[in-house]
Amino acid sequence: MKDNSESLPVVDIFTDGGCEPNPGAGGYGVVLFHPKTKQRKEADGGFRKTTNNRMEIFAVIAGLEMLKQRCGVTVYSDSQYVVNAMTKWVPGWKRKGWWLSKTRRPENVDLWQRLDALCQTHQVEFHWLKGHAGHLENERCDQLAMAALRNPNLPADYGYENRSQNDSVRPDMQEGDGCYKCSTPLMKQAPRSKPKRGYYYEFYLWCPKCQATYQVESAKRAVKEPSLLL
Repeated sequence: MKDNSESLPVVDIFTDGGCEPNPGAGGYGVVLFHPKTKQRKEADGGFRKTTNNRMEIFAVIAGLEMLKQRCGVTVYSDSQYVVNAMTKWVPGWKRKGWWLSKTRRPENVDLWQRLDALCQTHQVEFHWLKGHAGHLENERCDQLAMAALRNPNLPADYGYENRSQNDSVRPDMQEGDGCYKCSTPLMKQAPRSKPKRGYYYEFYLWCPKCQATYQVESAKRAVKEPSLLL
């Protein structure tokens, strides 16, 4: 959200992205508008194989990367996926180290991380607007995106084409990592109870603020069975 205590240049960014087919060749379009000076700039680009959602995200990234100084930005996107992610989901993903589970990351995590970093540089608000509803700048972004995806010799979207090579197992949490619930640094604690199964945890991680606990796979130990005397 914008912080009105800091006076910054104000910019409106309109974005759109798409693919034909999906997945397939994709393009994005961006319009930057300065309300005070009435100046506007356009940008577009595309990739040989990507997805509609990735192009929607990339359009916002491209718009923010066009800014040459810290700005107060209002992003207008017709993608509920983008707006919901940046206003609802990303904070939770970050608290969990950009993981949904031990073996699953948020889809398009490479772009979300890139966009989140830009939103730390600028003060950004996200607003959804209905696509193909006659909004001048949104319609222009759509035109730019559709023209861009038809360009020859489009580059590769390596984040999409190499996605199977990305890490697929979440690393163990470490002492000092932020709690998934409240972001407080975790502390290492020794278990108080004796092992009741064929294994035990040499230590676990504990949050001193919300009292959450986390088991660490690397701390798992097998219980040694006593030797039988013959």
